[in-house]
Amino acid sequence: MTDFERPASKPVRPHFSSGPCAKPPGWAPEKLATGSLGRSHRSKLGKARINHAVDLTREILGIPGTHRIGIVPGSDTGAVEMALWSLLGARKATMVAWESFGEGWVTDVVKQLKIEADVVKAPYGTLPDLGALDQSTDIVFTWNGTTSGVRVPNGAWIRDDREGLTIADATSACFAMDMPWDKLDVVTFSWQKVLGGEGAHGILVLGPRAVERLESYTPAWPLPKIFRMTKGGKLIEGIFKGETINTPSMLAIEDYIHSLEWAKQIGGLTELIARADANAAALDAWVQKTDWIDHLAADPASRSNTSVCLKFAPHAVEGLDEDAQLALVKKIAGALELEDAAYDVAGYRDAPPGLRVWCGGTVDTADIEALGPWLDWAWSQARIPA
Repeated sequence: MTDFERPASKPVRPHFSSGPCAKPPGWAPEKLATGSLGRSHRSKLGKARINHAVDLTREILGIPGTHRIGIVPGSDTGAVEMALWSLLGARKATMVAWESFGEGWVTDVVKQLKIEADVVKAPYGTLPDLGALDQSTDIVFTWNGTTSGVRVPNGAWIRDDREGLTIADATSACFAMDMPWDKLDVVTFSWQKVLGGEGAHGILVLGPRAVERLESYTPAWPLPKIFRMTKGGKLIEGIFKGETINTPSMLAIEDYIHSLEWAKQIGGLTELIARADANAAALDAWVQKTDWIDHLAADPASRSNTSVCLKFAPHAVEGLDEDAQLALVKKIAGALELEDAAYDVAGYRDAPPGLRVWCGGTVDTADIEALGPWLDWAWSQARIPA
């Protein structure tokens, strides 16, 4: 076994969690605007700040004016649930899953809502054949598999003449990947991911076809108040004009605005994608020269540039069962945290044993480069018999 020495220097910001993610460089609480704090979200100022957040979201992501943008409760999960409960059931669905969050949406639709659905799955690290999906159905999928490190490379497989809706959970994709808005009828995300915002709030983006569905279809089941987007058969437009369904945290709103303004200042979406790509490339450079680790996502074309998931090389853990490998992961993550060299790099609990390193645009490439030697050191420490 190679013995790696303890590195002399550490990442300046050792925040590599896949959610909540690293704050933007230079972030400090005193940089947040505070005028809206302690004010009603329904006040003129409160609504103005909420709408400012929505307007900046539209500007940076390039969301067309035909699409509504709303801030909703429950993070990305709440946004996805709103879409599933409100839109599905009008026609057959196709549920696509290749990691744990996609599996969760399968459970909700098939076992809870009991909607007729085809379930298309692929193992961790791979994508199913997206081009073979039945586009006469409503298709629900994750754009970026946060727990598998596999992303949809593009939207070329989505037909312009599709009959069903496309519903994309894009929580670890927006602000780091190009989204084909004309091909997506519903997009959800949370700002706690790529922009490093505070948790508990989700963003729901509805295209014209989704709005038409909402206004022409009533689900067979009762809808909780926080899921209701129509009244009298018409979209409640206020939800998408600063009138949130329930009380949001104005502190979280101001934190999101700070992240958006930082993103705009550095060059917007183009620069955010470039930063994520550079971070993922720096981590890949370390993987390519390291014999004990490999990418979980086999195909570089569908490999995430944000939630990069890594697995142990087979020869490195030969003879170790899954429990023993998970123990290794725990030792590695614990050693790194104890040294303040890296936080929260253990793989997701449902994924194959391994590591997960966030490479989104709020992370600096120099910190990814500094991380590699520490991963090697932690691996050697974890392999020392107790």
